[in-house]
Amino acid sequence: MFDNLSERLERSFKILKGEGKITEINVAETLKDIRRALLDADVSYKVAKEFCDRVKTKALGANVLTAVKPQQMMVKIMHDELAEFMGGSSCDIEWKGHPGIVLVAGLNGSGKTTFSGKLALYLKKKGIKVMLAACDTFRPAAIEQLRTLGEQVEVPVFSLDGEKDPVKVAKAAISKAGQEGYSTVIVDTAGRLTVDAELMEEIRTLHREIKPTESLFVVDAMTGQDAVESAKAFNEAIDYDGVVLTKLDGDTRGGAALSIRAVTGKPVKFVSLGEKMEALDIFHPERIADRILGMGDVVSLVEKAQQAMDEKEMRETRKKLARNQFTLNDFYNQIQQVRKMGDIKDLAAMIPGMGKAIKDVDIDNDSAFRQTEAIYHSMTPYEREHPEAINGSRRQRIAAGSGTSVADVNKLLKQFEGSRKMMKMAVDGSLAARLKNFRG
Repeated sequence: MFDNLSERLERSFKILKGEGKITEINVAETLKDIRRALLDADVSYKVAKEFCDRVKTKALGANVLTAVKPQQMMVKIMHDELAEFMGGSSCDIEWKGHPGIVLVAGLNGSGKTTFSGKLALYLKKKGIKVMLAACDTFRPAAIEQLRTLGEQVEVPVFSLDGEKDPVKVAKAAISKAGQEGYSTVIVDTAGRLTVDAELMEEIRTLHREIKPTESLFVVDAMTGQDAVESAKAFNEAIDYDGVVLTKLDGDTRGGAALSIRAVTGKPVKFVSLGEKMEALDIFHPERIADRILGMGDVVSLVEKAQQAMDEKEMRETRKKLARNQFTLNDFYNQIQQVRKMGDIKDLAAMIPGMGKAIKDVDIDNDSAFRQTEAIYHSMTPYEREHPEAINGSRRQRIAAGSGTSVADVNKLLKQFEGSRKMMKMAVDGSLAARLKNFRG
């Protein structure tokens, strides 16, 4: 995500390296390169120019003329302006009501139906009783797709077989949800390959009739300026409340994320970063600005870890570490929890400085864990609980059973020992700190 833009901006800032102060000449040269970088990222010329003008005004302000390191000051200004340009701060959806109604709109192929399922899971995790309404009566497979997603996230899907009027389906779903005590109804709507009069009239009518609490426009971030144009068209039709960017994990240049707020005035509320139903994040402009400028995103990484890790299991792990009883079973469970957090490459890119280092590294999530799982499952229950018992002959048997080599088994056991020591040190350090505070 934003890899090319990040590289181009980094090169742009180098123009100021070694300069004693920010001047109109070196700022103009830097901004010329930044404007090119934004245009290459598929940001419209008008938006790129407006952005650079704002940066220039701040850079030449009296408060930065005495800056010791102009390059660092320009990065700070760029960060603040990027975050502001994309909305300034994050905002959640408004789902309150009796029931609350969330209307999901967009073109075919944008990821509308998948997002509806992801949003259902997101709200469900918040303790909200949610129902999905299959109102895409235009695309034959849409209802079945939504049912499949509903089964995955264990959320009911309402549909009316044979009914072609989405308004009737939506109203029936809302009525049923109200009767059965559901807090929110997510209405998945029909799309088209392109914006046309029929689609706009259909979505306008549905919006007018059901009066949603929240309207969200879903757009494929990989479509660049086309995404911005369709965002404008849908906003004129239903005056939606926010935007959802999908496929940001793909080969996107980032122009849509940077442009939509500036063009429509509406905030980006969610980003979808993968096919898994958990792969939905609130859009944080300041964190995206961090990532664009190569600063990582440690806050999001910690949040993902908190969501993936089971609190009860973590407490049990801490107790085992304190008693030196951490086994290969615990190690394997930790690996599975890391796997739930998402794509390894995306997670690594959230660590400051790592994004550039792993840019050209091909990491296959499945293959990265497959060998570890094969070795683990080739061990006996006793060996998993007593790794110290795994001698030479046992290692040969485990290697043969897992289709790996003894060296691979040795590597895994070494990783296990290293992890156990590091986690034990972390737990001991935490206990020591708490004891010191208690005594103090």
